[in-house]
Amino acid sequence: MLTIVRNARIVTQNAERQVVSGDILIRDGTIEQVGGEVRGSADREIDAAGGIVLPGLINTHTHVSMAILKGIADDLPFTGFLDRVFAVDARRTERDIRAGAAQGCLEMIRSGTTTFMDLYYSADVIAGAVESSGIRGILGWAVLDQEFTTQSGVPLDNCKRFHREFRDRPRIYPAVGLQGVYVCSTETFLGAGEFALENDLLINLHLSETRKEVSDCKRKEGKRPGDYLASIGFLNDHCIAAHSAWLTINEVRALAAAGTRVSTCPVSNMKLATGGVAPVPEMLQNGVIVSIGTDGSTTNNSLDLFGEMKFLSLLQKSSRWDPTVLPAQQVLDMVTIDAARAVRMDHLIGSVEVGKRADLIVLDGKAANLRPARPETIVSNLVYSSFGTNVRTVLCDGNVLMEDGKVTSMDEERVLAEAEDAARVLLG
Repeated sequence: MLTIVRNARIVTQNAERQVVSGDILIRDGTIEQVGGEVRGSADREIDAAGGIVLPGLINTHTHVSMAILKGIADDLPFTGFLDRVFAVDARRTERDIRAGAAQGCLEMIRSGTTTFMDLYYSADVIAGAVESSGIRGILGWAVLDQEFTTQSGVPLDNCKRFHREFRDRPRIYPAVGLQGVYVCSTETFLGAGEFALENDLLINLHLSETRKEVSDCKRKEGKRPGDYLASIGFLNDHCIAAHSAWLTINEVRALAAAGTRVSTCPVSNMKLATGGVAPVPEMLQNGVIVSIGTDGSTTNNSLDLFGEMKFLSLLQKSSRWDPTVLPAQQVLDMVTIDAARAVRMDHLIGSVEVGKRADLIVLDGKAANLRPARPETIVSNLVYSSFGTNVRTVLCDGNVLMEDGKVTSMDEERVLAEAEDAARVLLG
């Protein structure tokens, strides 16, 4: 199968961060040529019409099936938010989890995300929605102490079963999800970590999201969460620590020494007013790979990584009183090539280069918010001026999921109708 994307301005995100013009040739899902003119015809040709082509964006922390819970716990104190969400979460069924996951995948396609990392239970149900959507899901089954879970059976055993059943599915990558130090014992952390390393699986965990989490861990374990996990030998280069907002410089260095990566979630943290600003500059200075997550739809209300890029940069600049912190190129890296490094897939995705899988998005280059279209400002426009609604065409693994604004991999009307009905039944 030959596919050609023509007439594009290509933000390659390669090692030189080149921006080139021309065509992209794709053979059986793999990129064979970037830039210049591709002669001849193909089985499928996509006219980018001067649009901006990027690698598909990578969301490194979310809870996709919570899309149908959007808006149920807004503008509440953190404890009230938790009470509301946990009460609804305990009533969830396979039907509404799948409906929520399908809606979330649809939203991500429309806003240019082609790979995401999830942390939730019922990952087998979510996987079905991901497969139907055509995007790539790294699905971490939620592991926590049995006394705190609503899952049937032992969470780690459920995670192992999910891995056995889904490890050979295309575009589904089973992973281990650890809820956090507040519901996971040392035994749970070490057991889950051992299983992940034995099977070369990624680990997604919540880390130091709130000040209370830190103080509770200090009372229980005598150490802050990052120091505690380092002291028990849990941290490693398969870990992606979400939030990481309340870290000391010593904890940052411990993450760096272990090769642990971070998924910063600025909108979620600001919306919940959990305080603290993730020390992203110090992470980068110490060699920590930093990527971006939206978190779930109850704490963010949006799965749009374009908005997340802008919020992250502005939050860091404002909190440091330094406009040079997190420049546009560095932030764009965090949702493309650095995110691919974080999920250990940079040999496959994260940039538009020969030999990589064709995960591509095309933005409307004629949109008013992206003009004037000057080569020297194109990256700044992407980070500070763009929205997910600028995305017109999406390919994942070489398959066209949306073309010229029309989703082709999912029945959009049906997905949204089922999500609405599932929400009505669940929420009353």
